[in-house]
Amino acid sequence: MALVDILHMNSGSGDSSYTNNSLFTKIVMQKTAPFLKRTIKGMANKDILSDHCFMIADLGCSSGMNTLSLASNIIDIVHEVCQENNRKTPQFQVCLNDLFGNDFNNVFKLLPNFYKTLRKCKGEQIGPCFVSVVPGSFYGRLFPDESLHLIHSSYSVHWLSQVPEGLENNKQNIYIAKTSPLDVLQAYGKQFQTDFTKFLQLRYEEIVHDGRMVIVFQSRSSLDPTNDECSTLWELLIMSLLEMLKEGLVLESDINSFNLPFYFPHGDELRRIIEEDGSFSLDDIDIFEVDWDQHDMECNNRGKKTTKSIRAVTELLFSSHFGNSIIDMLFKKFEKKLADHLATKKTRHLD
Repeated sequence: MALVDILHMNSGSGDSSYTNNSLFTKIVMQKTAPFLKRTIKGMANKDILSDHCFMIADLGCSSGMNTLSLASNIIDIVHEVCQENNRKTPQFQVCLNDLFGNDFNNVFKLLPNFYKTLRKCKGEQIGPCFVSVVPGSFYGRLFPDESLHLIHSSYSVHWLSQVPEGLENNKQNIYIAKTSPLDVLQAYGKQFQTDFTKFLQLRYEEIVHDGRMVIVFQSRSSLDPTNDECSTLWELLIMSLLEMLKEGLVLESDINSFNLPFYFPHGDELRRIIEEDGSFSLDDIDIFEVDWDQHDMECNNRGKKTTKSIRAVTELLFSSHFGNSIIDMLFKKFEKKLADHLATKKTRHLD
């Protein structure tokens, strides 16, 4: 089955849903807010905000409150910038994009309150806001030529269009690990370069002249993709699977044929790909750290909420390959290993 058909965050509003386990993403959004504001202020200097309707695309929007919080933040910033420049705040078209399996119904249920809050806070100070969904892969065309003013994507573009080819030697691993052969590292890097280049070229067709794009990646500080900040989580997961293999709960062939479809680039890689492609110029690269367990400080089991976050993001990938029956046991083992790890080490994501 193609990745585009199975990749999405856990739906609904249950205990393991993405809606109830996306606090980490919210923290990232809060940290990136100053960069977003700086970008929009730069657009004002280029007279982009004088258009009748300001078109926003959120690529890989997922579901839950974070999705509409981002839209609200952008509208607030545009309104503030317009006031500072003595301009009328435009109308807004917010286009929410994700794959076809995304829980858009969850987003629809939040829209009445979103519109109500917007009217209450802004009233007639801004033009109407229209929210629509655009399902599909951002590795294909999504919007008409030169239609978007601002493209935003948070924690999405490090997902690849497919599992890289040539990973047959990555046995008893599910991602790039310290024991992975060099050709596995190269295959992941090559797939990311192919995908990100295509992403840039497609967005170039869709964005207006002097439009802007803000992309938030999970990345790495080391040139070595097997360093702890990138590989520890996934090595704890493979350790859990290998433990289940010894218990006869999974097949070795299933483990050896499973690899995760994402890649965390180094800043130098991003810069090189952007410059080589030439579709966009790079204004800036900002790097910040987020603790894995920043949202878990008051929890007795420090791995519990982080485990739920990882499960909300990856469960469909594991269940489509290994079956539903192993999922609870897999993440129970992972939670124990993660809690033991966090009890002795402070580990961070780099973004």
